[in-house]
Amino acid sequence: MKLKLLASVFVAAMGCRGGEESQHKDMADQADNTQRNERDRGSAAVTPMNQGESKRDITITQQVRQDVVAQDELSTTAKNVKIITHEGVVTLRGPVDSAQEKNEVAQLARKVDGVKEVDNQLEIAAR
Repeated sequence: MKLKLLASVFVAAMGCRGGEESQHKDMADQADNTQRNERDRGSAAVTPMNQGESKRDITITQQVRQDVVAQDELSTTAKNVKIITHEGVVTLRGPVDSAQEKNEVAQLARKVDGVKEVDNQLEIAAR
């Protein structure tokens, strides 16, 4: 009787553990951004290191960030996108929760004085 009980507990524990391992694997797969990192190493990829140092570019980036953060309806994810301005061109990069957020952030950037163009590279996060 004790042996059957121990066997049942062992099987149940292994089943739970297997579920946890599967869950961790799924999370690891979602966190694997190797392809994105490889893409970003290319010389054509705009990164925060490309932020313009002119007063105008810095002011544009600051204003876009303030406008994005001020929007209560945007997710925390959307409020943390990368905003990079170089010679009046604003590049938006990073994940957002929906197509609506992607469009909203781009519209906010377009409204800022001095913006010549918006390069919307925002990606809709997989859920």
